[in-house]
Amino acid sequence: MTRKDIVFVILGGFFLTNALLAEMIGGKLIYVGSESWRIGPLGPFIMSVGIIPWPVVFLTTDLINEYFGKRGVRRLTFLAAGMIFYAFLVLWITMKVPAVPPSVPGKGVNDESYNRVFGQSQWIIFGSLTAFLVSQIIDVFVFHLLRRRTGKALLWLRATGSTVVSQLIDSVIVLYIGLAIPLQWDFQQFSSVALTNYSVKLLVALALTPLIYAGHWLIERFLGKSVADALAEEAARDGPSQAARP
Repeated sequence: MTRKDIVFVILGGFFLTNALLAEMIGGKLIYVGSESWRIGPLGPFIMSVGIIPWPVVFLTTDLINEYFGKRGVRRLTFLAAGMIFYAFLVLWITMKVPAVPPSVPGKGVNDESYNRVFGQSQWIIFGSLTAFLVSQIIDVFVFHLLRRRTGKALLWLRATGSTVVSQLIDSVIVLYIGLAIPLQWDFQQFSSVALTNYSVKLLVALALTPLIYAGHWLIERFLGKSVADALAEEAARDGPSQAARP
């Protein structure tokens, strides 16, 4: 395994793990601030805890985009979508198998508790997968559009810009399909939750900028600057050269 392969495997591992985690825990909603916080007609502000692992997905997506191009992100995106579907399928099967009654009251996990945590509806599964696929495709497109316009300069612009656009689409799709439709939310409920989710993602994307530069520095140190630069140039062209292939 070459050093380029090692970089791709590590980035891909973090990408897949955090994307899957975000889907598994996404059904839990929490208040941002407190239940009494309001801005005009909006509020209280609610978001999914699934946002918590997404900063790592943002970071790894940008780094994979930079060094392995559209093909690298596309491969991992479809693989992640397949793994998410497989995980939900396994959870659905395990929910159909009855749990052993606990011998001690209050101990162990009964069917009701298990199904409440892992029993995501078909709407949420479909919404999550749809949002993930669409937002990743848009992220790749915007990232490389900015990369062609700016060259190697303005790393922060293409990293943050692609995230800003893609996560707007992600927030709208996943909340509308996964929650607004099945729960029959009105526009105020939907816009309040969507605005909160997107605002948090936007703030996180901005805060991640130093980590993106740190990630580039680590990869350059591991691969060597000349190899890393060549890999990034091939990724920007997304050409057939072996240098850009993981």
